[in-house]
Amino acid sequence: MKKISIDGRNIGVNYPPYIIAELSANHNGLLNKALDTISEAKKRGADAIKLQTYSADTMTIDCDKEDFIIKGGLWDGYQLYQLYQEAQTPFDWHEEMFKHAKEVGITCFSTPFDETAVNLLEDINTPAYKVASFEATDLPLIKYIASTKKPLIISTGMANLEEIEELVTVVRDEGCEDLIILHCISSYPAPVDQSNLLTIMDLQKRFGSQVGLSDHTTSNTASIVATAMGATVIEKHFILDRNDQGPDSSFSIMPDELESLCKETKDAWMSLGQAGYERKDVEKDNIKFRRSVYFVKTLEAGEVITQDSIRRIRPGYGLPPKFEDDLVGRKVRKRVEIGTATSWDLIES
Repeated sequence: MKKISIDGRNIGVNYPPYIIAELSANHNGLLNKALDTISEAKKRGADAIKLQTYSADTMTIDCDKEDFIIKGGLWDGYQLYQLYQEAQTPFDWHEEMFKHAKEVGITCFSTPFDETAVNLLEDINTPAYKVASFEATDLPLIKYIASTKKPLIISTGMANLEEIEELVTVVRDEGCEDLIILHCISSYPAPVDQSNLLTIMDLQKRFGSQVGLSDHTTSNTASIVATAMGATVIEKHFILDRNDQGPDSSFSIMPDELESLCKETKDAWMSLGQAGYERKDVEKDNIKFRRSVYFVKTLEAGEVITQDSIRRIRPGYGLPPKFEDDLVGRKVRKRVEIGTATSWDLIES
């Protein structure tokens, strides 16, 4: 599968995993906190900071009917409109946030939730787009985003295979060639035992596209394992301090955890290397600790090698152990002392 480039950073199986720190609602309504979070994400090694672009009015309507009240889960009791009012990143913050990200040297892009959000992001020249799991079935929105031809990352939480096939078809029919599918479990937080990471390889096989992980678990284990399974993108919600509270705080990682995520997923990627059986450079100095055949008795020239005059021992400077039987019964060309490594030039033919 081909590499994809976002803002000059190549993404693909031949590159370290692309780490996205998801800001979401973790600014708690404070622009300065949002800017500080962007700076900290860069400091801790993330490749990108991702926003969410919506307002309460573009997401839903202000209605207190039963359908609009959340029941159960992390946001139990919230009216939808109330939740999005609290969590939204104001449209008029975006330009400053993108500018700040550029100044500190981290890529910034966003998840738009309707066409007006796409228009805003186009106006400030976002380098890529992300589609959230809950919008994975909003095919008109996906079509509109795909028409920009910019790299598109789509989370698949809750989507069945038919729905994923539909969204992939829409993206490709619009001529958007740079698609990354994120395996995702839409639970907040997500239990690690329901991560089903084997889906990553199945998605790769079915769609021939890059696949990553949007990870809502509370540790980095799933992300590290996903990297070892070929995930090229890892996304995690990021917060400066979970004690600040907020709609997404309980499943967001903090700075030290983000730094560990960046290091450990890169280590996991580097550990994959490539299939091969040649001796590695770091092994060459240790070959001497293999076993080999040594003379354990002093023999005079012309004397016959017996079973008790040689042994398979460390170090490994003599003939390999497989030649032990071939040596027994042969004569030595010259005198050899105890502790001499066997070699064919010491043996009569």
